[in-house]
Amino acid sequence: MFRSLARGLAVVVSGGTILLLAAVLLEYWSSFAAMSGSDALRAALREMAEHVVLPVLALVVPMMLAIHFVMRRALQPLADATERLNAVSGQDRNIRVDDAHLPAEILPFTNAVNMMLGRLEQSAARQEAFAADVAHEWRTPLAAMMLELDGMDGDQAARLKGDVAAMRRLIDQLMLLAQMDAQEAAATATDDVDLAELASDVIARAAPVVIASGRMIELVSTGPSPVVRGRREAIGAALRNLIENAVRVTPPAGTVRVVVDDSPSLRVADGGSGLSEDQLDRLIQRTARADHASPDGAGLGLAIVHRIMQVHGGSIRTDPATSSLILDFGH
Repeated sequence: MFRSLARGLAVVVSGGTILLLAAVLLEYWSSFAAMSGSDALRAALREMAEHVVLPVLALVVPMMLAIHFVMRRALQPLADATERLNAVSGQDRNIRVDDAHLPAEILPFTNAVNMMLGRLEQSAARQEAFAADVAHEWRTPLAAMMLELDGMDGDQAARLKGDVAAMRRLIDQLMLLAQMDAQEAAATATDDVDLAELASDVIARAAPVVIASGRMIELVSTGPSPVVRGRREAIGAALRNLIENAVRVTPPAGTVRVVVDDSPSLRVADGGSGLSEDQLDRLIQRTARADHASPDGAGLGLAIVHRIMQVHGGSIRTDPATSSLILDFGH
């Protein structure tokens, strides 16, 4: 906007100056018409230089500087509002453009933007509420089915239990993805999450399943416990997904290690061959499946982890040398 106004004013001033000089030249030319051609031209040019060009320059230069200052000052509130919007993080709620000090000509535009932001927040809130409602409605009948199946014996009952468990896991994954999408559009409340404490809690819950599969799991803490800002349950779900993947690729009697150091990250090392960057890029796409993927899954594990890290301003990285996947909150 500033450049457009500056170019427009420059064109107006330059055009006006050229027209003024042309008019003065014609007037002086007619005044010196009685002189010879060369004398008249020199006299006209000298008069123009002394009485027109120099005064015009003396007037135009300060005017341009004054216009530049006034335009900068008038548009500064708009630049300040832009900086505030650029500083908004994914965790802020009720984002609006502050139009208290903006020029009146811009107010209709800012009002339209604020109304659009309000509609986006409402839509995201409805989406998140819908995800929670659907999760609740589905989990209740599935829990009832599991209770009924617990009272049954035989191979058929076992297969049905496995199917119901797989269905419940799929629903949980889909709901978590929906919640992450909603949080990115309109962030929900977040907390300070102690990564070492979170890792210890997730490992304690996962340990019985890991041990039953013939593997071991341990927490390795090598420094002060880092704290990040985010949703504890979402970060915990990301770590659980990495642990489950690590268990599947770790040979029997092997050990899965969750490493917490002084950096804002969580590292899960397994006994497999590790993933390259290209493999990880492919597997974080929804429905992509690895060779070791669970037959009961839907190919959403690493896609969910990737989405959770996106919403938290971080990333999932791979370290093939140590056969590790890393949740990095430092970006």
